Amino acid sequence: MPGIMRRRMRRRAIVGTAVVAGGAIHHAKAKNAQEQAAADEQAQLEQAQQQALDAQAAQRQAAAGPSAGLSSVQMDELAKLGGLHAQGILSDEEFAAQKAKILG
Repeated sequence: MPGIMRRRMRRRAIVGTAVVAGGAIHHAKAKNAQEQAAADEQAQLEQAQQQALDAQAAQRQAAAGPSAGLSSVQMDELAKLGGLHAQGILSDEEFAAQKAKILG
């Protein structure tokens, strides 16, 4: 009988360990699923915020109207031409011709 008792005790210990390990695995899977759901929710929130910012930027751009599309170099050249025209160095026709060249 003592041999049978030892085997039963060993079986109980093995079965108990398996039950505990199974519970730990289940807990870990559930925790991972919760963390993944939280990460997905955070990603969706960030995406929604970015879309809202993009929409606001588009509204501001639409409200501002079309831009002239001039570079800073073109703006500088036009300013110089305007100064030369104001000083009388360039005639109206010369100014208009040079301005047309700059603006394309």
